[in-house]
Amino acid sequence: MSDAGLLTLSLLIPLAGALLIGLTGRHPNLRESVTLATAVLLFATVVALLMRLNAGALPAVVLHEVMPGLSLALAVEPLGMMFGLIASGLWIVNSIYSIGYMRGNKEQHQTRFYICFAIAILAAVGVAFAANMFTLFIFYEVLTVSTYPLVIHKETPEAKASGRTYLGLLLGTSIGLQMVAIIWTWVATGTLDFTKGGILDGKIAAGVAPFLLALYMFGIGKAALMPFHRWLPAAMVAPTPVSALLHAVAVVKAGVFTVMKVAVYIFGVDFLARTGAATWLMWVAAFTLLTASLVALGKDNLKARLAYSTVSQLSYVTLGAALATSMGVIGGSMQIAMHAMGKITLFFCAGAIYTATHKTEISDMDGLGRAMPFTYGAFLIGALSIIGLPPMGGSWSKWYLILAAADTGHLIMIGVLMVSSLLNVAYLLPVVGRGFFAGSDAAPAHGAVPAAGAQVTTGSRLRRIKEAPLFCVIPPCLTAAGCVVLFFYADRLYRLLEPIAKP
Repeated sequence: MSDAGLLTLSLLIPLAGALLIGLTGRHPNLRESVTLATAVLLFATVVALLMRLNAGALPAVVLHEVMPGLSLALAVEPLGMMFGLIASGLWIVNSIYSIGYMRGNKEQHQTRFYICFAIAILAAVGVAFAANMFTLFIFYEVLTVSTYPLVIHKETPEAKASGRTYLGLLLGTSIGLQMVAIIWTWVATGTLDFTKGGILDGKIAAGVAPFLLALYMFGIGKAALMPFHRWLPAAMVAPTPVSALLHAVAVVKAGVFTVMKVAVYIFGVDFLARTGAATWLMWVAAFTLLTASLVALGKDNLKARLAYSTVSQLSYVTLGAALATSMGVIGGSMQIAMHAMGKITLFFCAGAIYTATHKTEISDMDGLGRAMPFTYGAFLIGALSIIGLPPMGGSWSKWYLILAAADTGHLIMIGVLMVSSLLNVAYLLPVVGRGFFAGSDAAPAHGAVPAAGAQVTTGSRLRRIKEAPLFCVIPPCLTAAGCVVLFFYADRLYRLLEPIAKP
């Protein structure tokens, strides 16, 4: 198949999957088989595009020309390829997990859930392979709208109120700020194409560059920079597979991916470094990074704590872009992948705990680690990756960010990164500590009745193990293993991303 055909297919597969899911909605086994098959086919297509990229090709296709010089178009480049691999690969694991979670908790509207999920992945792939800022913006908005039904899935008053916050902030920032920045860029340059080295150098004055950058950065609400972050914790009313989608697979990753695309391909790293246009952004990212961690410390609800952890971790990517060096770009870009694998593991574990015990507060989870060792073991590995300890993948992205801060002489940013890691330890490891070491031997289940089929007994010494259904346990174990694999294969990710950092 041609390069253009593969790129077009990457959008058609999830679209066809969404239609087939709707047609098979009355047959849950068939519906979920379609979901898994669609996810596998999409991943295979993205891998095929990766092989073309590694062979030296640059697949591209124009889907529709809106006007001369402005088209709905797709193109493959290293940063987008990384995001495409994340979105399509983790969709497979998330689909397996969703089956266990949705059935284990007897959730309503499951067909609608899987349809919206497929459309959201379609939008994420469109964002990943967008050839210009116009195309990215279109798919960015589709992603927002398609995930709204997932956020309000439970249809409770609380869910609907959170959905309004979610939709209001994301649409408000993108239309009120990001779209203004895009129009300004078009007027100044006559193009919105993503171009290596950027398109703004020589087209706007250095003095106004920080203002245009501010419109972009705060307009990309999905990156959750303070004060435009509240949509993210509000969205935690959604089922856990949706939280995993928001925090690891699609939404927030689309946000920080867009931040990096704007920095590298619209402004250009050299232009940002020479003009100092991103210096203010570095401090905003540092503030968000530390403040969100402090807020996470005070949250007893596990998903809320993880949500504020995500707000903090996303700012690592923004900080990498703001440092405006090749090492900062690589460190920030690697953080997109490393955080995706670690955070999806933590949310999977939170959902497995809820499915098995219906507990949401950390203070109620004493001793649960002894009843759910696989879940809590996976949580520990995911937490260590988020913290940035070897041999977990998260250590590499933070290492490169520290090198970038040292290279630019921003030594205080090294301190910010170190303090952040200590705060990560403070709000993540107690969850594991309380799970394994707090409470009595009778405490693990806390009187809760696990979901049907949840009990896993493997001999007399393990009779007290009461894990969630296997489809809720296997995915976090797989992604926890992925955190380790990313540590040992980080060189391949580095080589993939290296071209975007070269002048």
